[in-house]
This record gives sequence, C-alpha cells and structure tokens, in this order.
Amino acid sequence: MRPQNVSFIGAGNVAWHLAPALDNTEFAVREIYARNLSHAQALAEKLYQGYATQSLNFASSTSRIFIIAVTDDAIQEIASEIILPDDAILVHTSGSIPLSVLGYAAAASTGVFYPLQTFTRGRKMDLKEVPILIESEDAETEKILMAMGKAISNKVRRANSADRRTIHVAGVFASNFTNHMLNVAADLMRDQQLDFDLLRPLIVETINKALIMGPAAAQTGPARRADFEVLDKHMTFLEHDEELAAIYRLISQRIVDQYHPD
Repeated sequence: MRPQNVSFIGAGNVAWHLAPALDNTEFAVREIYARNLSHAQALAEKLYQGYATQSLNFASSTSRIFIIAVTDDAIQEIASEIILPDDAILVHTSGSIPLSVLGYAAAASTGVFYPLQTFTRGRKMDLKEVPILIESEDAETEKILMAMGKAISNKVRRANSADRRTIHVAGVFASNFTNHMLNVAADLMRDQQLDFDLLRPLIVETINKALIMGPAAAQTGPARRADFEVLDKHMTFLEHDEELAAIYRLISQRIVDQYHPD
C-alpha cells in the first residue's frame, strides 16, 4: 500500500498519542487543526513535517486521511463544517459515537479509528498493545484503516458501532469507575490521616488477579462472603456521607446477589 498523508482535527489527549505514533510510519502527519492555535502548534512541534492550522478548509491538503480527535459532542459539528479533498477519508476516534454521524460530511468515504485506551497528555505509552477498533462501510477504506492501525498496534480488529458502544460502556466501568473508586479510597485514607500508598499492593494484586483468573473468580471481601456483620460496620462508618453509603450498599448488594442468589 502506498504511503498516505494524515491530518488531525483536534489536538487533545488522543491526538497527542496517535499523531507522533503515526508520524513514524508510512502514514505521515501533516496538518494539525485546533480552535486554539497554540495547542495545534505545540503538537505540530513533535512532528517531522506537521504544521498547525485554524482553518477547516483542507481542499488543497496533501493528506488523504483526516482524523477527527475531538470531544464526542463536537464531532457532528466538525463533520458538517470541514472541507475536504475529493478522495478524502474522514474518520473519528470515538467509542460511543456511531459511524453514521459522519454522514453529515462531504467526504468520499468515512470510518472509525478507535483506540481502546485512556490517554493523558504527557504520559508515555506503547501503542503496540492498545486495541484499535476499525469500522467502515467501504471495503477499500477499511483496508486502509486496518493498515494504519497495524502500523502502530499489534491488536487491530473490526468492530461495528453497536459493538463499539458496548465496549465503550464496559470500558467506563473497567477504567473510569475503577479509577473513581480509587479516588474514593484515597479520600477515605486522607480523611483519617492515613497513607494511601498502604493500599498499593492490594490494588496491584486485585487488578492482576482479575486479569489472570477472571473478575468473577477473583472476587473476595465481605459482600462475597455475605458477611453482613462486617457490612453493617462499614455502613456505620460511612453514615456521615449518605451518598457514599448508598454507593457502598448498592455495590455490596449486587455482589451478594451474584454469589448468594438464594
């Protein structure tokens, strides 16, 4: 497959990881668009031939692939405003937004290029182990996107919009909600003037065990044992925070119901 130039619409966390990774492959990155030009310029400085722009008029661009890497609620607006070359492929990187939203764009073909990972600017990451989910209704576009994915990742697969939505919801539980629970734990420890680092070995073992054994087999704790005496003590400890107590009660009840259905 011949080399393809790529341009990014958006200079946030996803673009900050994808653009430099692609720039070292046959998918070299050219334009970086952002409403805040300084954000685009900062990312462009990390690229060999990339440059910043504040215009969505890409009619004379040398790129063929245009990657929308913005917040979900901005994708449709971008798709309706962008001006593209005749043979352009327009894709977005969202897990929860269907491919059909790009129907508003005047693009030759469309697709989805979704990296299944949590990204934070400034934190280095090896994309080789990051799953990249591809969708397109056009066979040639799918082939190109699959090649682009394989240029930076060893885990590239097809996923339609419905499957991607399921994966995204599951990912919120596995990643975002898990991180929030860690934040709750950190707050509880801090409030009692205890060191959160004491929980580090427990956290590491919990995640590793769930990945090796499977979450259902790895589950432990008072709710798993249906130890209502301990659960009541914990509820008493949390009675100062009704919202947190409600969360504790709900999750504990789900665990009890799963392992003690009778």
